[in-house]
Amino acid sequence: MTEHVDHVPAHDPPDTPGLAVEATGLVKHFSTRKQVTKAVDGVDLRIPTGTVFGLLGPNGAGKTTVVRMLATLLRPDAGTARVLGHDVVTDADAVRAAVGLTGQYASVDEDLTGTENLLMLARLYGFTGQRARQRVESLLDAFSLSDAGGRQVKTYSGGMRRRIDLAASLVLAPRVLFLDEPTTGLDPRSRNQVWDIVRVLVADGATVLLTTQYLEEADQLADRIAVIDHGKVIAQGTPSELKRSVGEGAVTIRLADTGRRAEAAGLVEKVLGTEPTLASDPYALSARVPDDGTDAVARLLPAFGEAGIAVPEFSLGQPSLDEVFLTITGKPLPAEDAEAAEPAPAEEVS
Repeated sequence: MTEHVDHVPAHDPPDTPGLAVEATGLVKHFSTRKQVTKAVDGVDLRIPTGTVFGLLGPNGAGKTTVVRMLATLLRPDAGTARVLGHDVVTDADAVRAAVGLTGQYASVDEDLTGTENLLMLARLYGFTGQRARQRVESLLDAFSLSDAGGRQVKTYSGGMRRRIDLAASLVLAPRVLFLDEPTTGLDPRSRNQVWDIVRVLVADGATVLLTTQYLEEADQLADRIAVIDHGKVIAQGTPSELKRSVGEGAVTIRLADTGRRAEAAGLVEKVLGTEPTLASDPYALSARVPDDGTDAVARLLPAFGEAGIAVPEFSLGQPSLDEVFLTITGKPLPAEDAEAAEPAPAEEVS
């Protein structure tokens, strides 16, 4: 796919360098019959132009609500936000003209073909005649969907649906693109294809705000990450900065027998003195190494040998984002096959 992605037509670069998104003290409440919930609680964000900014957090943390406010789909109850210099409340039309949004679920019409969906959007955006068709053909080619353009979207695979949805959000070549958990439910190959698209768009000058609960995705794509939990930003920095904040190193272990992972975890905790993190891979676990834990690491492999636990892979390196999130929040992110959609609040508080 990567041989096609680089044909995504370039948009005009930002007029001035600086911040593509600037938010201060964003607050949003929602209500049910029984209670009022503060879904977003004083979020501050500074996103430089031409970068990928990752908003990382578990299901229900407030990520989608933040995106919807920045995209002018929700009005903040407090705080301010500007996108490319335009206020999301007082200058919402200008914001909408400059941004694209791909949500957690496909927004295209499944009964139309891929080509028909994109043509409809192109015409709504003011493209006419041959110009509209050229734009659609260019996008289908860029996302490796030319052969499928004449088929109804309901016949597409999950990965193809996400790609046509991304293509739809790029009809106007937005300068800022909000991607709300764009790879939820995709297989690894389709997820990698979406990552390739994001990289090319940013290389072309776009700014991307990516919400995700996939740690690997944030690590692969984001220049900076904000960790959000219970509506608050609880940590922010580059992936390397966040990793350094929880310790100087981490040990990663892959077992030959998944049935002995609980025993291996107990052994790691005993030797290193730190609680291990169980990866979504049932054969793997990792643990932070204390600053004075070099000798303990040296004792770990012999301890596994004495216990008869086979360890085909053993590595020492930087802490992973799993350890970062566990240390900061006191709980791991859910496994990647868990439901990733943020629950929709019942009502907006007026």
